[in-house]
Amino acid sequence: MRLALIGYGKMGKIIEEMAVERGHEVVYRATSINQSWKQNSESKYWDCAIEFTGPESVVDNLEHLIGLGIPTVCGSTGWNHELQRICHFVEEKEGTFIFASNFSVGVNLFFAANRRLAKLMNAHPSYNVRIEEIHHLEKKDAPSGTAITAAECILQEIDSLHRWELTALSEDAQVLSIEALRLPQVPGTHTVTYNSVVDSITLSHQAHNRSGFAMGAILSAEFLLGKKGIFTIEEVLNIQHD
Repeated sequence: MRLALIGYGKMGKIIEEMAVERGHEVVYRATSINQSWKQNSESKYWDCAIEFTGPESVVDNLEHLIGLGIPTVCGSTGWNHELQRICHFVEEKEGTFIFASNFSVGVNLFFAANRRLAKLMNAHPSYNVRIEEIHHLEKKDAPSGTAITAAECILQEIDSLHRWELTALSEDAQVLSIEALRLPQVPGTHTVTYNSVVDSITLSHQAHNRSGFAMGAILSAEFLLGKKGIFTIEEVLNIQHD
C-alpha cells in the first residue's frame, strides 16, 4: 500500500518503521509544520491515510481526507463529541473510515474482557468500580480515549451507574470515577478495579511500548483496502461480543 502519515511524531515514526517492514510504502509524512498535503494533488494516489495528531487538528484533517476520498484510519483522541458528525460526513461522501480510541490488539481484548466482567458485576452491587489510567507527560487529553471507552462499556452494563467523571473518587454512587495520572515514560496503563469490604477484583492492561498501537493501525489500513463504509477495530481483529 501507498500510505500517508498525518501526524509524524513518535507514533508516526513507529508506524512508518513497522509499515515498511510489512512491505508498504510511506509516500507522505505530514507534521504540524508541514500541512501542504491539503493542497497536494499527489494525495489522490494514496491508498490509505493514518491520522495520529491531536484534538485540536483531527476534525479538520478528517474532513479533508474523507472529502478527498482517501480511506482513513484515525487514532487521535479527545474529540468524541464530533465523532457522530464525522461519521455522517463519511456516509454522505461514501467514504472509508475507521476510528478507535486504541488500536492495540491487547487493549481491545482488554475492552472485551472489561465488558464481560461488567456484565457479571451488575448482579453484585456490593462492589464499587473505578478506573485509573496512567500515561506519559506528553499526553494532551485526560482522561484517555481508552479510559473513556472502558467507562462507556461499564456504563452500558451496570444499571446503577449513569455517567463517568474525571475524579479520583466520587461520592456519588451513580458516578463512575476515572483518575488520570501523568508520569514520565509511561506508554499507557489502564486498570479497572471493583472494590468491596471483603475483597477486590482488578482487570489491567499495561503497554510496554507503542508498537502494539502502531501494528493495530497498520492492520486496520490493510483491512480497509478495497472497502467502503465505516468499520470498527473489533471487525479488524475479529473480536466477537456476547
